[in-house]
This record gives sequence, structure tokens and C-alpha cells, in this order.
Amino acid sequence: LSVHTQCDMESHFLSFFISVSFREAESFKEQGNAYYIKKDYSEAFNYYTKAIDMCPKNASYYGNRAATLMMLSRHREALEDSQQAVRLDDTFMKGHLREGKCHLSLGNAMAASRCFHRVLELEPDNSQAQQEVKNADSVLEYEKMAELGFEKHDFRMVVFCMDRALESASACHRFKVLKAECLAMLGRYPEAQSVASDILRMDATNGDALYVRGLCLYYEDCIDKAVQFFVQALRMAPDHEKARLACRNAKALKAKKEDGNKAFKDGNYDAAYELYSEALTIDPNNIKTNAKLFCNRGTVGSKLKKIDQAIEDCTKAVKLDETYIKAYLRRAQCYMDKEEYDEAVRDYEKVYQTEKTKEHKHLLKNAQLELKKSKRKDYYKVLGVDKNATEDEIKKAYRKRALMHHPDRHSSASAEVQKEEEKKFKEVGEAFTVLSDPKKKSRYDSGHDMEDDTGNMGDFDANNIFKAFFGGGGGQGYSFEANQSSGPGNFFFQFG
Repeated sequence: LSVHTQCDMESHFLSFFISVSFREAESFKEQGNAYYIKKDYSEAFNYYTKAIDMCPKNASYYGNRAATLMMLSRHREALEDSQQAVRLDDTFMKGHLREGKCHLSLGNAMAASRCFHRVLELEPDNSQAQQEVKNADSVLEYEKMAELGFEKHDFRMVVFCMDRALESASACHRFKVLKAECLAMLGRYPEAQSVASDILRMDATNGDALYVRGLCLYYEDCIDKAVQFFVQALRMAPDHEKARLACRNAKALKAKKEDGNKAFKDGNYDAAYELYSEALTIDPNNIKTNAKLFCNRGTVGSKLKKIDQAIEDCTKAVKLDETYIKAYLRRAQCYMDKEEYDEAVRDYEKVYQTEKTKEHKHLLKNAQLELKKSKRKDYYKVLGVDKNATEDEIKKAYRKRALMHHPDRHSSASAEVQKEEEKKFKEVGEAFTVLSDPKKKSRYDSGHDMEDDTGNMGDFDANNIFKAFFGGGGGQGYSFEANQSSGPGNFFFQFG
């Protein structure tokens, strides 16, 4: 055969082969289309791939497979196919549109906008491209607002912006991570964990998502687990500064807190107080750990008799964590120590409403009893003795107070002073009448109102108590006579 004849045969054979390949590729494409219509995107993908294998220079096949990959949420692969499609045919309008959609889904709004504008160059009245340009502009605007919000620590604003942006950029891990981080900063840890976990299921090496997982654990006071995630994030992204700082803070916080706990157990309360104070300066954003540190410092404060400081620290703890039962209990005990029973009852009621245990019920009832007792006359205070005073101590106190307030001691004072001293003299007598009688004292200590029991203790004669105690002139060296003409409260009081 001549050379020309041989070339013609090869040309015909090649043309025949291409024709057959194209027909076969078209057949695969049609089958892919059928599966696509049925929403069987995996099978559609397989047939479009077969079509591409037969005719790798056909832009529409890449475009179809890109559409399928988008439906399968494989946006990065879809982006590659759509980019290949427009490389093969720069006038392929659907290719540019799909490339733009992929860019937008992945959060690259500027690249998406360029693609949509290219579509409008090819087809100025394309309504879909016009709408997508608006969507891309909106995403860019929400990005800017989120950036400003983050700088101002307006984390709710950032979450709002990211939710709006993700309506168009549903596959953007960057937006999801930012949302998750801000949810963590707002204390919405389950939501933040859920977002980060979704990302890690798709990309287990995502350093940002690992960091957010660690951040949630860190803010929930699971320090050891948090450190593991921070270390893992740094393995995946060695330059991740947020993970590095969080890891350093977590380790420092744990060490300082443990040192404070040890000092407390060793009874070194001053050192424990300082260590907890230092720990509180490490990371103001760690709400749960700081709540525990404030409560711990409050406990130390109560040991150091700094009751007001202890109450203040416990108040700071419950402001940070309203569910922190231990802080309410500690503050309530401090209020009990200060005899501020109204406040103690409020705290114990809060605790009992949250955890209805026998212990909490007992604490509440005890506070309520002390509150009731505080509303009566405090006979111990009247006599100036402790609640555990002995019988002899009560007698000595009565002797001292009765002589101090006896009206004859103040006969030359003004009428106002005489009236006040007479009142105190009667109260001293009341107090002694109750506290010197074991049965009455027991009832009084149990919270009974003695005035209710006796009808009206205010009507009893304090002079009779005084005379009975001092012997009334029968050998004790005192004589007592009431001066009836001088009016109530005027006594003749003579030392023998």
C-alpha cells in the first residue's frame, strides 16, 4: 500500500473509533441523566465518569458530573470538575455557574462573584446568575460584620452573621468553625461541640475544629481532655496560635488550681487564698473554672474569718454559673455565720428547689428556724452571753445587767433615759426568767415564741425577779421599796 493509502486508512479508523467512543460516551451520559432525574446521584456519578473516560475533552460531561457531585455535597470535587469544564470551553455558561456555586458553597464569595459575572457576560439576562451575585454580595457583607463583631466580642452577632452566611455557603468549614468558637464563648457548649464534630466527621485533620472541641472541654472544666485536643490541633496545624495559647492557659490554670487545693488541705489558708487569686487572672473567659475558683477562695475566706469577702466571692461564683450549688451552699453558711438569716433562707431555698435532698431540706429548715428565732427577742444578747452559756454564766450575766439597768441607778437622769433603762431592766428580767428555767430555755432554743406561750410576758414584774434573785432584804445586803407616789418605774434602791 502507498503511504497516502495507509494514512487514509488510519484516519478513517481513528474517525470511526472517535465516532464509536462518542456514541458510547453519549450513551453513558444519557444513563447518567436518567439516574440523576431519579436522584440516584451515586449511579449518575458512575455513568458520567464512564462518559468522561471515553471522551475526556467534553466540557458538558464534566459539567454534569460537577452537578452530581454538588448534590452529593462533594463541593471541592465539584469545583474541580466545573473548572475543568470551563477550561475546555470558556463559553460553557453552566460550567461557570456551577463553578460559582461551588465557590460560594465553600465560602469563597469573591471568586463566586467573578464566575457569576462571567455568566452575565455570556447571558446578560440570566436571572439565576443575577440572584447568585446578590447572594455572594450578602455573604461578603456578613463576613465583614462578623469580623467586626468578633473584634468587639459581640459573639451573638457573629453567630447571627454566620448563620445567615451559611444559608448560601453551606459547605464552608471556616464559617462553621467561627460559629462554633463563638457558641463556645457564649457558653453554648453542646451546640459548639455538635458543629465541630460535624466538621471532623468530614475532615478529621481540621485543626480549627479540633481547637473548638478542646475549647468546649476547657470551658467545661475538663482540662486534661481539652489539652489533648489542643495538642492534636497543633499537630495538624503547628502555627495555630489560638490552640497554643489555650493549651498554655489550660496547663497553667490546672497547675495553679491544684497548688491552691494542696495548700488548703495542708491548712495553709493564706497561701491557698493567694494561689486561687493568681489562678483567677489566667483566663477571664473560662467561666466554669473561674466560678469554682471564686467558690474555693470563698471557702478559704470563711476559714480566715473574712466572711464578707467570702460572701462576695460566692456571689461572683453564682453570677458566673447560676447552677453552681456548692457556691450557694457556701454563701448560705456564711450568711448563717453572720446571722443574716433572710439571705441564708433564700440561698437554701434555691438549693432545695434545684436538688431536693434530705440534707438540703434539713439545712433549709434549720435556716428557717433560725430566721424565726431571730424575729423574737434575743435573750442571749439581752444578757450578753453565748448561746452555750452555763447556768452560772447566765446568773452572773443577770446580776451584772440587772444592776446596770435598775431604775434607781438612773433616778437623776432625764425622763427619756429613765424610760429606756426601765425597758432594758424588764428585758433583762424576761431573759433571766426564760434562760434560768431548763424547760423554758429548751422551748426557747427550739424556736418557740415565749410571749405566745405565757400570754404576755411584758406584764410580769421585773422587781419581783430582782428581789427573788438578790434576796429582797433578807440577808443579801439590799432593801427594795417601790415609791407608789412617784409613778411607774421609780424605785427606792438602798445598799445595806
